[in-house]
Amino acid sequence: MLIAHISDTHIAAPGLKTNGIAPMAENLERCVDAINALTMQPDLVLLSGDVTNEFTHDEAQRAAGILAALNSPLYLVPGNHDDRDVLWDVFGGGAVPSRTDGFINYVINGLDLRIIALDTVAQGHSGGAFCNTRAVWLRETLADGGDQPTVIFMHHPPLKCGVPETDQDGFDGADELGAVVAEYPNIQRILCGHIHLLTHARWNGTIVTTAPSMGMQLTLDLTQAHPSKFYLTDPGYLLHNWTPEKALITHAVTVQEMDGPYEFCQH
Repeated sequence: MLIAHISDTHIAAPGLKTNGIAPMAENLERCVDAINALTMQPDLVLLSGDVTNEFTHDEAQRAAGILAALNSPLYLVPGNHDDRDVLWDVFGGGAVPSRTDGFINYVINGLDLRIIALDTVAQGHSGGAFCNTRAVWLRETLADGGDQPTVIFMHHPPLKCGVPETDQDGFDGADELGAVVAEYPNIQRILCGHIHLLTHARWNGTIVTTAPSMGMQLTLDLTQAHPSKFYLTDPGYLLHNWTPEKALITHAVTVQEMDGPYEFCQH
């Protein structure tokens, strides 16, 4: 089973660049083309939030138009730059198949990995949140799946990753989420976005992975001494390959022009 994982597309309104400078729509188009060109096509594409940049319908519609070109099924969760109602209006019944108690929480069954979409947004706040309502739903959902290998995807990583801005955003309820996760050793991975950098961290018996930037890479400082800034980069995404040996192997892909491929010399 192959999962393509993209995040933080931050699409601006039609005709505009994100933050006035970042060509995020064009970067997403490049990324979609690259995923569609893969020899082994993904079983699904996961977008872990911040689809839009300013919460608007125009941005979401522009993103939807680009993402519609994907050959593989798309699923997404909201980020702190998204409005749940806007995402439901634009993607409801498709990339957002259902809602639960007002949150964009749902399950994707029928594949080798069970995929749980978890809404970590606290509307109006930049940081993550895991409230009692979401805790009850997640416990019930995990219990329903038995010991089937499972992946959770959500926007906010539930731990500090060394990026000043996102570390300061925090995650209300991270300890409570960790307690739930620790009960289920079948959780193979938690896939996140938010920090615009690729990271891996062991956490409560599983591994948290954050996806790279779609073209706005945050500065990597590892201290709280300087405010976060961003670099314009080529877009990137992850491929998570669940093998017959039941290993989830992650490959990082940068969408860029490369010279080659060449044959190895034979001696």
